[in-house]
Amino acid sequence: MIIELKKIGTTLISRQTGKEAYLAIQPILREMKEGENVEVDFTGVLTFSPSWGDEFLTPLLNIYGDKLILKNTNNPSVLATLDILQTTLGKKFNVQ
Repeated sequence: MIIELKKIGTTLISRQTGKEAYLAIQPILREMKEGENVEVDFTGVLTFSPSWGDEFLTPLLNIYGDKLILKNTNNPSVLATLDILQTTLGKKFNVQ
């Protein structure tokens, strides 16, 4: 399953909108097949804040672990936020 964040927005900055985005993808996640990966594609994302990332990515990481794959994370805002989240959570994201 691929989640294209640009379909949610390109400026992902508040805790509230991160939580809303996470809740919005729940119906899609329920349709996943067993063993399927969750791929989050950051193509087109301009700004990605730690608060938005914490509300959206942290629950996905806790549920899917290594089956959560982050792609196209080369934006400096995305890289900085992922670094902050990994340090805070003490867990690593599967970045490809």
